[in-house]
Order: sequence, then C-alpha cells, then structure tokens
Amino acid sequence: MIGKLKGTIDEIGDDYVLVDVHGVCYVAHCSSRTLSRIGSAGEAVVLFIETYVREDQLKLFGFMSALEREWFNILQSVQGVGAKVALAVLSTLPPSELANAIALQDKAAISRAPGVGPKVALRLVTELKNKAPAFAGEAAANIGLKQELGEGVASAPIADAVSALTNLGYSRDQAANAIAAALKNGGEGADSAKLIRLGLKELSR
Repeated sequence: MIGKLKGTIDEIGDDYVLVDVHGVCYVAHCSSRTLSRIGSAGEAVVLFIETYVREDQLKLFGFMSALEREWFNILQSVQGVGAKVALAVLSTLPPSELANAIALQDKAAISRAPGVGPKVALRLVTELKNKAPAFAGEAAANIGLKQELGEGVASAPIADAVSALTNLGYSRDQAANAIAAALKNGGEGADSAKLIRLGLKELSR
C-alpha cells in the first residue's frame, strides 16, 4: 500500500501527475486544485496517496495534505459519491471551505462542484455535519458557531447579525467569521446591532 510519494514531477495531465521516484514513474490522479498548486515538470513534489486496488486495476489518488486525503475518503462514505465526484468537490472547495459549507449546510456552495446535484449536496451536508468539526483544519475555530447557524439553533442576535451581513452582499461564511470575531470583542450578551457594527469593522480590515 502506497501512502506517500516523494519525487520529481515528470508530467502533468488533465487529471493526473506523473511522479518520478528514483526512476520509477507513478500516475497519481488529483483534483484540479492540487494540479494547479504542485508546480511544474522537473520540480520536487510530495503527495499524500490513497491507493485503490480493484480486480482489474490499481489506481493512485494524490493530495497536497493528509487532511485533503481524509476528506476524499469521508466524501465517498455518502451514497452517490465516488472517487470522481469526491475529486470534483475537492477541486471546487479546499478542506476548510468544505467543512464550513457542511457546517453551514450551504448546499449551493457544494453544488458548484461538477457532477454534484441538489440531492447529493443535501446528502453531503446532512450526513457529514457531525464530521465537519473534526476535519475542519484551519476553519476549526469558528466551526461550532457555523454548525449552530446551519442547524438553525444559533441565538437570535447572532442569526440576525449574520443575516444582516449576508443581505449586504457578504457570503454566509464571511458573515459567520465576522460575527464570531465580533462575539469575542463584544461579549456573548451583545445584541444584534452591536454584533453587526463589530462584524462590519472586522470585514473592513
């Protein structure tokens, strides 16, 4: 079982990279986001690998981080999501944004991925909502608040403040991050007007 490849980029294709490891070249299928970030032919590369072994094939999938590889597997635990769709989701949303979208139950964000329709997006946000905090990465700090917003159980001042900011054109994720920061400065008992004011200050930085 191959867990990681360290070598030199030999070739980059539409959905794969060829990695030369001491003269042996491995084909690793990657998301478009990964392919855009790994570099160019001749450069050193490190990829976390998920190995698929089937009766008729052995296939490697490559990722820039162990967290991205975890999400690749987590996504496929949902009915209707195979390797191709999981890569499409990770091409559209990096792990932290994916965790945020699931916590906020933002089906529209996930539906931007090719091959992900409304039904699959709904299953993803419903079935994976409890897994988002553990795999949120850099988004972990505010994931609890976003889950409350996604499940509709956030306090009225918080929900109203986030709604007000989204009405001003900010994404729900941006609004939630701003209000999370506003809560730290304004205190848990702050009313919606104060949270909106502090949230706007955060967004203007």
